[in-house]
Amino acid sequence: MQNCRLQYHTLQVSNAKQSLEFYCHGLGMHIIGHTEGTRGTPDRYMLAFDEPQGADLELLCDRSESPIGYEHDEGDLYWKTGITLPDVNIARERLYFAGVQVSEPQQFRDIGFLCHLQDPDGYVIELLQHRFGANHKPGKPDPAQPLGSSPTVGQVTIRTRNPAVSIPFYRDLLGMQLLSRQDVDPPGFTLYFLGYTDEMPPSGDIGSVADREWLWQRPYTTIELQHVWGTEHEDMAYRTDEDGPLGFRGITVAAGDRTAMLRRARSFTFTVETPSTGEALAPGVPLVMRDPDGTRVNIVESA
Repeated sequence: MQNCRLQYHTLQVSNAKQSLEFYCHGLGMHIIGHTEGTRGTPDRYMLAFDEPQGADLELLCDRSESPIGYEHDEGDLYWKTGITLPDVNIARERLYFAGVQVSEPQQFRDIGFLCHLQDPDGYVIELLQHRFGANHKPGKPDPAQPLGSSPTVGQVTIRTRNPAVSIPFYRDLLGMQLLSRQDVDPPGFTLYFLGYTDEMPPSGDIGSVADREWLWQRPYTTIELQHVWGTEHEDMAYRTDEDGPLGFRGITVAAGDRTAMLRRARSFTFTVETPSTGEALAPGVPLVMRDPDGTRVNIVESA
């Protein structure tokens, strides 16, 4: 879709100082915006890497609460933030010697060369290399980058019970392009990657293993949907954590024509929270929708 961009995703954190230390000094993000909370609203920090096409990260911090740390499990709707970069081994070494616990990098099947860590509140972060382990040629670390090279927010990963319903939401309603479908067996799940781009995989086949390195090198951020096989037939729901003191608070999309998107939304069965039926979109007020599993999607006007 023209004039649309995945602008940022939002996490509620417990301590702004420790989170900013981790994301800025540890990972190399920059603070590009800060709004102090008033009358019970949280402080807001907008962070970004140097890559201008990648999505930003919004951190919310409520100074009036001292919540227990966030604990991720497989019932969570939100899974992780994926960071793509040229050399995972260098990044892992930098983090390890800075005192951050990071898993050993490995080639995970035919998906990618990667490792995992957590931020101070327990949110999962995946470091994913541009090339498979066997194809990687080590380069010289960049001393100006905390991770040794220039990273990008590559993926925001969300779980879905039924891709047959979720993919039309992101593709047909929000206007994203389906770029890749990756089956992982065992343990038995499929990953779907969608993004705002006119590009298609070089082979033209969204199931191509050969195109996966191409995907990890994209300068923009994709939505990654994880579907655990069989959940579409189960009476269950993923937990959003929105009512808790910490948790994932959704994604924000900048769109050039929000009215057209609202008209399309009325023809679907997906939930539109703001505005209510029959109301017009007020300038500066987000169009708020929910994906089929409950992810909050804020649609704001493009700058």
